[in-house]
Formats: sequence, C-alpha cells, structure tokens
Amino acid sequence: MSGRIRTGDELTEDQTLTCDVCVVGSGAGGGVLGLELAKRGLDVVMLEEGGYHTRRDFDLNEAKAYSTFYQEAGNRATDDLSIGIFQGRTVGGGTAINWCACFRTPPEILERWRDTHGVKGLDAATLAPHWDWLEERLNIREWPIEQSNRNNRILWEGLGALGYSRGTVKRNVRSCASLGACGLGCPTNAKQSMLVTLIPEAVEKGMRLFANVSARRLETQGGRVVAVHAEVLNPGTDRPTGKRLTVKAKVTAVCGGAINSPGLLLRSGLTGRGRVGKRLFLHPVVVSNAHFREPVEAYTGAPLTVYSRQFIDRGQGRLGWLLEVPPLLPILSSLALTGLGPAHQDQMARLPYANALISICLDGVHPGDEGGTVALRGEGEYTRFKVNYPLNDFHWEAFREALKVSARIQFAAGAEQVSSPHSRPVVMRSEKDLGLLDDAPYGPLQLSVLSAHQMGGCSMGGSPETSVVDSTLRYWDADNLFVVDGSVFPTALGVNPMESILGIAHWGSQHVAAAV
Repeated sequence: MSGRIRTGDELTEDQTLTCDVCVVGSGAGGGVLGLELAKRGLDVVMLEEGGYHTRRDFDLNEAKAYSTFYQEAGNRATDDLSIGIFQGRTVGGGTAINWCACFRTPPEILERWRDTHGVKGLDAATLAPHWDWLEERLNIREWPIEQSNRNNRILWEGLGALGYSRGTVKRNVRSCASLGACGLGCPTNAKQSMLVTLIPEAVEKGMRLFANVSARRLETQGGRVVAVHAEVLNPGTDRPTGKRLTVKAKVTAVCGGAINSPGLLLRSGLTGRGRVGKRLFLHPVVVSNAHFREPVEAYTGAPLTVYSRQFIDRGQGRLGWLLEVPPLLPILSSLALTGLGPAHQDQMARLPYANALISICLDGVHPGDEGGTVALRGEGEYTRFKVNYPLNDFHWEAFREALKVSARIQFAAGAEQVSSPHSRPVVMRSEKDLGLLDDAPYGPLQLSVLSAHQMGGCSMGGSPETSVVDSTLRYWDADNLFVVDGSVFPTALGVNPMESILGIAHWGSQHVAAAV
C-alpha cells in the first residue's frame, strides 16, 4: 500500500481519520518513528504544522528561508527576548535546515540519566546498533579536514597552536556540493534529512502525511488519548482555513520537539503532575567574532566540520562548552553581530574576512541547574507558548570565560581583531586585551545569546513525580501516549542533538509499536 503527502490546500473539508498510530511532527523523532512503524505494517498518520517543501523551494534566499522554514518566522525567543531560538518548522523539521553535524550521545550523559534521573535500559551499548543502522542509512561520515572551509580551519589551527583537543565532525550528506547554505534547506538533496530519506520511504510503505496541519489538542478519556484535534493551515498565508482534521488512533506519539511537544500537552490539559514544560535546556550559545587579513568567506563551504570538547567538563559545578563555528550568511550574520549604525555597517562590509566561533554551553548537568520552562500564554486551544530561561551567575561566568578562550584561539590562528557579542562590543586587537572582557557588563540583553538546540520539557525518568515519560518514552498517565523527540532528554547533551534524537527514536519505536 502506498501512502500520500497532502498539503493544506488539498484539505477542503473537515475530515476524521482512523489509524493505528498518529505521529505529531516530522523531524528527527517523528521521521524515524514513522518509518519504523510503517515497516511493521502499521497504519500511520503523520501531522506536520509546517509546509511541505522540496529542493526546488530551497533557493538560497535567506529572508524566505527563515520566515518559511523556522518556528515563528525565525523570531522565536525567550519571553524576555534574552535568548534567540532557531528551530525548524517544515516537513523534516530541524533535519531539513540544520548544519548536518552528527554526534552520538556522550556515554557520560547517558550514565547521568541513569544514575541521577532513573532512566533504565538506555546506555551506549543499547543504542549502538540503532546508531550503526542510522549512520549507514543516512551516510553519516567524518568530513576530512582537507575539505573544510577556511572558517573551520581557523578553529582547527587555533586549537592545534594552543594544544587543545580537536576533532572533525561527522555529517549526514551524499555528494555534498559544499554550498554553505545548509541552514536554508539543501537545493541538491545532498543532506540526508528526514525529508529526503526516511519520510519518503515511510510514505511508500503506506504512511499518510499531512503538511500544514497544526495539532491543537489531544482529547483524553479514561487515561487514554482518543483523538488528536488539528486545524488546517493555508500553505500560502500560514493562517487557519477553518477546516479541521481529527485523527482517532490506537496510539499517539508526540514528536514536535522541545517547546512544541510540552506546549501541546499543556494545551491538552496534560501537565504530567506539574512536570510538563519543566527542565527545558537550550545549549545557550555566545559568539566570538574575528577579522582576518586574508579572506575567510565563511558563507561558503560545508558550514560545520571541526569541533572541540576541551572545555566541556570544567568541574566544580561550572558550565562547560562545546566549540564549533557557524556559517556567516549575510542575514544571519547581521543578526549575530552587535553594534549600531556605522559600527555595524563596518562589520558587515568586512564579512568576507570574518570568522566566528560559537561556545555551546552544556546546561542541566549540575545541581541546581533546572534550565527553563515552557508555559501557556493565556488559555484555550489557540494560546501560544511562553518560554522562560533564567540566566544566572554560572551562565555569565561561563559566557565570559568562553569568550576569552574563543578570542585566544582566534588570535592563535592569526586574527587581527576579535569582538565580543555585547550590545557595546568589546574590541580586542591582541591576546593582551582579553582582560577587557572582565570589565564588560553581563546581563540579559547586554550580551547576545542564541540557541539552535532545544531539549527537555517532557523529561524521561524513573518516577512520575520527577519526570513526564518513563524509560519506554510512554507518558506516565496515559497508556497509549508516547513522546519521541529531544524533549524527553533529562539534561542537555553537550553535542549537537540530531543523532541522539534519531537513535532514541529508532530504539523507542519498538515500545510504541508494542502498544498498538
């Protein structure tokens, strides 16, 4: 039996569907789960709030990409606007617009989940065969340093000059043209996202995918989900058409990602005994900007191919961080660079000579670090989400020290000038100026902080009093409801999360299938 992909403009009347499993979301979690269930011969209906876009739509237009393929048109942020949040909203989810970095979950993180949060039966050995399958299916291979762009080689050279640990990143690509625009969607289908791999295969095996359909509420009766109520959106305007889609499934799997998944549960009155929306982790990021004498052209070439975990474990309850580089596309760079008027204009004029290092902070692994929260803004089915993430002294200390390390690396690689992401940037012209960072202000909106990785909000654990789902990903208080995405992580990871989500979804599919 072959399924179909339908978009909002095809849904011209109210419909009610029945199936074995309703999967809400089509990103890393939903994409893997949909295929694995379809392979077992189950009748699967997948709902995706975003649109269905193919390589013909990925035309490298930044303004179009952010407004079309990202949550809230690329403007999602914490409630106080102190952290900008980049998150996918399209068929394929984040896998369609991320930078292709693939890391297995660090063993020490899985051990922490077991020892501190009571997660059972989930360790590196258990996940290894699932990762093996995914790495073969998605062609996840290490990207050679010889093929890395100048932006990444600056990090590589600076790390080497200072004797810091360094590695090359595995990427899920085939015949990559190194265009540098991974965050805008891949126009050559080189990126092995869910959009071009597992979702088409699942559709061939009978899965029905509905794009431009926003799940608004889960209806429950007697401790079971009996229906998913969704509204149809106009693909052109992204506004509701007034048509409704209701899915009655034996089992429902929520795979909308951190923020959206806890938001849907809360909208449905499912609070997980007060735990839904708690322990949201954002991997908060600060960016160190440098200028070089020779061209860097960080807007072309594979965007992320080098990393360092030298500073991931700083001990004594201090936040550690992962070092990587971002692509410096013009609009993205204009948002990341601080300063106003002529100062900002000058930085943009020198973009071909710019390099940036990002420090991705590992949150949620120290006592007292509870991360942030997802709550509802108002009441009812049409309410939006409120994301709070308090930045505390341990964040500011980590950001300050991370900026010092980044500047040191950039100077070691030959930078002429390094500037901080403060609202009034700290400008350094040699390593002797690093002390200027100690005197700079650190507080919300005084320092630009970003997030491209969202985790938690429906945490997995050993008790319904301390977690939202159990060690099989089942919601504690509903027999036929599962959450299968990064929202189940009890802590952040300290690495890019895509492969962790893929692996846990592949492993978790057996539990979802067994509940049908």
